This record gives sequence, C-alpha cells and structure tokens, in this order.
Amino acid sequence: MWVPMPRLLASIYDRFMKKTEEASLQEWRADLLSHAKGDVLEVGVGTGINLPFYANRPGISSLTLAEPDLHMRKRAEARATLLRREDVKLIDAPVENLPFADASFDTVVATLLLCSVKDPALALASIRRLLRPGGQFLFLEHVAAEENPGRLLWQKRIEPFWKIIGDNCHLTRQTLLSIKSAGFSVETVNSASMRKALPFLRPTVRGIATI
Repeated sequence: MWVPMPRLLASIYDRFMKKTEEASLQEWRADLLSHAKGDVLEVGVGTGINLPFYANRPGISSLTLAEPDLHMRKRAEARATLLRREDVKLIDAPVENLPFADASFDTVVATLLLCSVKDPALALASIRRLLRPGGQFLFLEHVAAEENPGRLLWQKRIEPFWKIIGDNCHLTRQTLLSIKSAGFSVETVNSASMRKALPFLRPTVRGIATI
C-alpha cells in the first residue's frame, strides 16, 4: 500500500484541511487559545496552524513549540517568524519525551495530536508532569463517534488503513476518557461535528482540563 512520505504529508496537510479550517476549526482554535496564558507550551505543533492565534496576546509570557517531524517543523518555523515575538522557541521533541523540568508551564496546548501518538497515556502523563499547580491543558481532538453506532462501525472498519496513510492517526480513540484517566479535571468541554471534514473524522471534543 502507498504510504505518504513525511515531506509529502507536510506539504499537503494545510490544503487538505483548508475547507474544514474555514468552516469550523479556525473559530474553535481562536476560542480555545484565547485562554492560553503565562508560559505556554504547544506540543505537536505540526505546520503551525495555531500560531496566528497567539499573536498580540499580552497574557502570554513565553511560547515554546515542540514538533518532532522535520518537514512539519520547517513550516511551523516559517509561521513563527511572522509572530514577531521574541519569546518564541521551537524545538525538535515528541510529546512523550519533552526536555523540560517538572512544572515548567502554565498552559499546555494540543490540537489534533492525541489521535496519532503511539501511547496516549504516556503523552498525557508527560503533559501533566510539565504543568504547574493550577495549570491548564487546552485540547481539541477528533474522536470515536460513540453516540453514532453506525458511524463508529465505519470508523472501526476504516481505521487500520487510515493509520497507514494518516501517520498513525486513530479514528476510535476515547480521548476525553483518557484525559480524565490521566488525572486531569475537565473544567469545560464541547462536543461538535467538524464541518467539511471527511465523515469519519467529524466527531470532536475540545475544552480545558486542569490539575
């Protein structure tokens, strides 16, 4: 089976998501990231699609971006230069193995990331370790269609193939349950359909969790 190279995946990602971004995701990102404050870490920054929403935010003391994929990181770096912030740092590191001391950040952000990590529990433990007491985890993820049995069945059928072409992207993860199981307290949560996305990608959850 054909497997997209990382360079190709990085080059097509923004175009693939363009209509969905315009229909729903941009609004959700703007609302979610308006809560970012203090020392902020975004994990799995990808092509840097969130970066414009950090611009002109006086409540942010520093902004650290982590992305292990070279080709995604190059695109994020180009976007980061447009922020004109001196407090932005972009590093090569996966969420499961971040080179920071415990309790280093006030806010950790992850959007459309936990679907593709190898071990969600390990990734969430890493995020929790890095948050200061009272810190917040801002998340936006596509998830299993638990309230739509027919769609969930199709997700299960498609998932083995989608993981191959989608860089380990899972369709049936119960991410909200995983966040709670990792010891977070979910303060706000919204479930919505990701408009203009492929049907099996549409169910999402987003919100704020604290420790």
